[in-house]
Amino acid sequence: MIRILLFLVVVFALGLGFAWLADRPGEMVVTFSGYQYQVSLMVAAVAVVAVVAAVMIAWWLLKALWNSPYTISRYFRVRRRDRGYQALSTGMIAAGAGDGALARKKTKEAAKLIRSDQEPLIQLLEAQASLLEGDHEGAREKFETMLDDPEMRLLGLRGLYLEAERLGDRNAARHYAGRAAAMAPQLAWAAESTLEDLTGRGDWDGALKLVEAQKSTRQIERDAANRRRAVLLTAKAQALIDSDPNAAKTAALEANRLRPDFAPAAGIAAKLLFRQNDVRKGAKILETAWKAEPHPEIAALYTHARPGDAVLDRLNRAKKLQEMKKNHAESSLAVARAALDAQDFSTARKEAEAAIRMDRREGAYLLLADIEEAETGDQGKVRQLLSKAVRAPRDPAWVADGVVSGRWAPVSPITGKLDAFEWRAPMERLGQLIDSDEDAPDAAVPTIAAPTKPEKENVIELNPAGSAERPTAVAVSETGEDDVAPVTATASAAVPPDGDAAEPAEEMARLPDDPGVDPDDEEQKSPRKFRLF
Repeated sequence: MIRILLFLVVVFALGLGFAWLADRPGEMVVTFSGYQYQVSLMVAAVAVVAVVAAVMIAWWLLKALWNSPYTISRYFRVRRRDRGYQALSTGMIAAGAGDGALARKKTKEAAKLIRSDQEPLIQLLEAQASLLEGDHEGAREKFETMLDDPEMRLLGLRGLYLEAERLGDRNAARHYAGRAAAMAPQLAWAAESTLEDLTGRGDWDGALKLVEAQKSTRQIERDAANRRRAVLLTAKAQALIDSDPNAAKTAALEANRLRPDFAPAAGIAAKLLFRQNDVRKGAKILETAWKAEPHPEIAALYTHARPGDAVLDRLNRAKKLQEMKKNHAESSLAVARAALDAQDFSTARKEAEAAIRMDRREGAYLLLADIEEAETGDQGKVRQLLSKAVRAPRDPAWVADGVVSGRWAPVSPITGKLDAFEWRAPMERLGQLIDSDEDAPDAAVPTIAAPTKPEKENVIELNPAGSAERPTAVAVSETGEDDVAPVTATASAAVPPDGDAAEPAEEMARLPDDPGVDPDDEEQKSPRKFRLF
């Protein structure tokens, strides 16, 4: 649009110029070689413009003829390149679709039309075609060749990483991922694999730097980065708790600042503060974590904050936790444990039963069994509670990839994934699929009434006296129900000689778990039906 406007402006300016010359008549006299030429000013202007136009056209023609060999070769070169890129595009589509034969064909065609140093994608297509054909050794050679090209280096590292993962060589895979992460921290696959390598080796500082780089490149969100940093700082505090308590405390407090509701960070921070006699600050950290989500480790640390406290003091501290989080099973269990230590059996029993009503679980029944044994010593009730504990759902624990642990760990022992452990109930026992009614108080035991024998029965003979079929009888009672009478020894004796003999009812009875004898096997074992051919 702008070009059209400029063209119109130029044409309008030329028109105004010629109009201005036409309104101002004049003559131009040119003397050349003894001759004098006299023309009007308008004609002279038109002649000058025509000469300039003719010179420009002649120059264009001369330039076109001079550059014609280059133009022709350039035309064929562009056409050849377009054909090569078309073959490359078709090959990439075929590789994505899994057509190895077409991908290899288009790879050779593209390599003839385009040089590989001009288009690096040809190397990628060759590697993909080799993978589709099952030539993993050739594909690895292509990926190793890419490492020499700065533009293709990351692609080569990615291919070698995937090949190492396929072969199960975790060390080689992490090596390639580490090289890629050093060059480009924004690569998710490289950063995650490098992070697993660093956490597996216990290099918490290196893992923290990598997470910070991920956060700066916006590879992960801020909340996810804070969660990872809290986990790594907690793991660092665990590693330094004995060798460097001050550094461990600094890391634990930083982790608790990032995630105040993270129970492992709050627990280790409070434990280090208690060791330095800073009970008030440690208790405040535990209270904040308890309000977010009650946890038995937090309750144990809070009630035993001062080693020299009496059992009644620990009971009062447990009740204080209960006031912070009412109507929660963990609060009742914490009070019940403290009351059991204080020999306050009534309070312990009441809180344990309240915990069972809120969340029926294995630990609550075990605690109630301990209370029963300590108070009454009734072994019958203790065994009854233990049997209920076996059938009850399991207590929450730290679970990661099917592994149940009593203590939190920063990485999974199976996959090495960071922050894999979750506080939840493990998979239920198979017996829990069937609900038990034993826990219901004063449950009525269902009784089955024995059927009464009718006073009079009408017996209908289904077979006539002379029939060769096995005699059976159906008893029709007065209530309208049909009872099938068993075949007795007397009825078996009344069978004609040519009929099939029936066994008495007493001999037909077998145990419920007796599968009986297969009729085919019985015929083979019978000596009366033995045949040679």
